[in-house]
Amino acid sequence: MKRSEYTKVAIRAAYASGLLIKRSVGKISNVSYKGRGNIVTNVDKASEKLIIRMILRAFPDHSILSEESSPLNSGSRFRWIIDPIDGTTNFAHAFPFFCVSIALEESGRTILGVVYDPMREEIFIARKGKGATLNGKKIGVSRIKKLSSSFLATGFSYGITRKDRNIVHFRNFLVRTQAIRRAGSAALDLCYVACGRFDGFWEMNLHPWDIAAAALIVEEAKGRVTKFDGKPCSHYEKNILATNGRIHSQMVKSLV
Repeated sequence: MKRSEYTKVAIRAAYASGLLIKRSVGKISNVSYKGRGNIVTNVDKASEKLIIRMILRAFPDHSILSEESSPLNSGSRFRWIIDPIDGTTNFAHAFPFFCVSIALEESGRTILGVVYDPMREEIFIARKGKGATLNGKKIGVSRIKKLSSSFLATGFSYGITRKDRNIVHFRNFLVRTQAIRRAGSAALDLCYVACGRFDGFWEMNLHPWDIAAAALIVEEAKGRVTKFDGKPCSHYEKNILATNGRIHSQMVKSLV
């Protein structure tokens, strides 16, 4: 199987799911809670079902790890990692900052990442070793070299408390940077680092489906993705730091 076939299926699934999501904005029929502040809608489930069906139709022997379903472990060396709506709270409130995220692992290594923002009709794609694109055009990270001039993004977990460590990080960066945004979709934040809109991003308590696709997109756009201490990481890490590479060590100093 050519790797281009994996990309085609992922793109088709992202577009189909994105259309479903876009048509559903403001028309949610059911919302349930997985925890404090952590919601899931009927559209999340419908989007996930659509993506999984399209993938398994093309690759019936592949494994699946998706946010709203139990893992499907087939024993294949290929596993798809899916977030049917990254930014569900935004979606539920018709705040237009959410996306579909689809990644493909081969033997535990991410080889494909697709992130689709249906509201802006922007699709970010990366294949391992092939670079990253936005709507078919090659992208790269920003050239900002100083933390003091940087534009950063972060997010907060659903279980946030007054003693949450990320509040400390937020305060520290707030006085050391040009500005910080907290928009509510880790996958899109990472893609914005990849295309130079943000210079850096950090977040705690993430899941593989939040970052698997977008982390590869950052790396293929010549950015850097690590743990908070600067050591190599995978998308199974809870806490990640992603930057243009130029401000990475400066951010590490503020995080450790």
